[in-house]
Amino acid sequence: PVAPLPLLSLLLLSLLLSLEGCSGGSCPPRCVCASNILSCSQAVLSTVPAPLPRFTAVLDLSHNNVTRLRADWAPGRLAHLHALLLSHNGLSFVSTEAFAHVPHLRHLDLSSNRLRVLEENLFSDLAELEVLLLYNNEISTVDRTAFENLGRLRKLYLGQNRIARFPLELLRDGSRLPQLTLLDLSANRLHNVPVGELQALPAWLRDRLYLHGNPLACSCPLFQLVARGRRRRLSAVVDFEEELRCLLPSASAPVGIQALAGRQPLNCSEAREAVLEAHLGDTVTLSCDTRLRGVRHRHWVTPGGERVLEEAANGSAALLANGSLQLRALRPEDAGTYACWVAGPLLNETLYVELLVHNFTLHGPHDTLNTAYTTLVGCILSVVLVLIYLYLTPCRCCCRGAEKPPAPRDDSINSSVLSTTPNHAAGDPEEPARSRSASANGAGQNGRFKAGGTPQPGPPRHGPKVQRKVSDPDSVSSVFSDTPIV
Repeated sequence: PVAPLPLLSLLLLSLLLSLEGCSGGSCPPRCVCASNILSCSQAVLSTVPAPLPRFTAVLDLSHNNVTRLRADWAPGRLAHLHALLLSHNGLSFVSTEAFAHVPHLRHLDLSSNRLRVLEENLFSDLAELEVLLLYNNEISTVDRTAFENLGRLRKLYLGQNRIARFPLELLRDGSRLPQLTLLDLSANRLHNVPVGELQALPAWLRDRLYLHGNPLACSCPLFQLVARGRRRRLSAVVDFEEELRCLLPSASAPVGIQALAGRQPLNCSEAREAVLEAHLGDTVTLSCDTRLRGVRHRHWVTPGGERVLEEAANGSAALLANGSLQLRALRPEDAGTYACWVAGPLLNETLYVELLVHNFTLHGPHDTLNTAYTTLVGCILSVVLVLIYLYLTPCRCCCRGAEKPPAPRDDSINSSVLSTTPNHAAGDPEEPARSRSASANGAGQNGRFKAGGTPQPGPPRHGPKVQRKVSDPDSVSSVFSDTPIV
C-alpha cells in the first residue's frame, strides 16, 4: 500500500536530520549546545571533547582540567570558530601547531593557567586574532616572535605574570602589531622600561599601556612620563595612579611615582609637555599626538589665531597628510602656542604645542661664544701689556754705573747728558762760562734745556785725551721725550 503523503514527508525530514547530525556532529556529553555556541565549562574534562560540531562558533572549555593543548585537539577544520575559552584549566603546554585548524579565531582566552613560556611563533597561525588573554599565568619568558603575524591584534593582556623583560621593540615602529591599542603589563617583575621609546609611542597606545604594579626603579624620566600621562588624562595613569609606584635606592618600601616631584634624592621637576625648540630659518614639524583613533577631521590654529586647513598663503605653513603641521623658514614671529583641534568618532580633543624660536641660526650660539671669547682674550692681553709697560720696562737711570760720580752742576748740558767723562779739566776757566752761556739761551721743549746752537770749538788740546765731539742739542729732547717707546 502506498503511504500517505504526510507520513512520507515526515520520514524524509527525519532522514535529513540524521544525516546532518552525522556530518555536523551532535552536542558532546556534559556540554550544552545553543545554536552555534558550545559550552563545556565546569564539566570536569581532562581533554577536549570529540567530535566537535563543525558549525561551532564559540567554544567554552573554561574551569576544567585540560592541562595540555596538543596539535590534534581539533581533528577537523573548524572554519566557523571565532572564540575559544580555555581559562582556569591548569594549562601548562600549548603546541605551536595547536591553532592550525582554527585560522579564523578572533578571541583566545588562555588566562589563569600555568603557562611559563611563550615560544617562538606560538600564535603565528592566528592572522585574524583580535583579543589575546594571557593574564594570571606564570609566564617569565616571551619570545619576540611569539606574536608574529598578528596584524589584527588589538588587545593583549599579560598582567599578573613573572615577566622581567618584555620586547617593547614590537611596538617601536608599529609594523609588528599595527592595530594594537591595549597592552597590559601590570603586576609583573619589570624593573626598567625604555622611557624614551615609550614616550615616542602614539598617545592612543600610551592611553592603554598599563605598567602599574611593577617594581620599577625610580628615575626622573619615569616621573616625567607619568606626569605627562596624568596631564593628558591618559587612562593608564589616571585610573591606576595609586598603583604606579617605584623603588628608591635607599628606601625599603615603594613610593608613588607622582611623589618624586621635589623629593630627595632625585628631586625631579616636571617637564613641560609638547615644547619644541628651534632656530631661525629651520623647518620643524609639530605633531598632533591625539588619543583618538579614527579621526575624521583636524585643523591647526596658529598663535595669531589663523586656521591652517591647507597650505597657507605665504607658503610657510602646511598641513601634512598625517595631521602634523610643518613650518618652513622659521621667523621670530612664528614662536608661540599652536593648537591642534581633532574631531573623533565620539569625542573631540584639543592639543597644544609651544614653539620656541631662538633669535639666531643653528650655528649662532657657537659664533657668539667665539666672538665673546676673542674679545675677552684681547682685553686680558691688553691689560697684561700695560702692566708690563708700567712695571717691567727697564729704567735708563739705573743703567749708569754706580761707581762713577755724578757730573758737577756746572757741566755743560751736552756733556752731562751724552758724555761719561768730565767735560773740562781742573782749572779751565772757559768751560763754566760756555755752560752758562748755553743755559741762558732758553729752555727747550717740556721745560728742558736746549742749547741755542752749536758752540764754537775751543783751542785744540794736547795730551792723551782726544777732542770730544759735541752732540746735537736735539738729541737731548729725543732721549727724554714724553712719547712712549713701544
